[in-house]
Amino acid sequence: MEARLNMFASPLAGKILRHINSAGKAVTDSTLPAATQELVKIRASQINGCGMCLDMHTKDAAKAGETSLRLNLIAAWREAKVFTDAERAALELTEQGTRISDASGGVTDEAWANAAEHYDEEQLTALVGLIAVINTYNRLNVITQQPAGDYEPGMFG
Repeated sequence: MEARLNMFASPLAGKILRHINSAGKAVTDSTLPAATQELVKIRASQINGCGMCLDMHTKDAAKAGETSLRLNLIAAWREAKVFTDAERAALELTEQGTRISDASGGVTDEAWANAAEHYDEEQLTALVGLIAVINTYNRLNVITQQPAGDYEPGMFG
């Protein structure tokens, strides 16, 4: 597969990506648990069919110590016993925040209240920001058909 655009060679793409990366860095530096951050990135990327992000975030999560069992069960998190209640709340918020057009009301009050039981205001802010950032990356990569499979953990910094 060849990408439609070389996002790494374009000065304009570089400007856009720097801003998105800055938002992502704010989330990374937050108190939202790192494992939860990776689960959110992977689940949104599964929903959006973003191979590049799935390649990157599954490899990064594994390198950080995430188990293959948990990685393999993210898509079926509702039936899996390997996620905490807090992670399950984050995954539900991720799904609803990613599939906004599938629901007439967007994210339900129930999903929000469940997440708010497990995360403080700063963590909720980080979680919402993360869902927005990963969805942005998914869309950039899917639209431009960025290929997957060659990512090496840490290669982007």
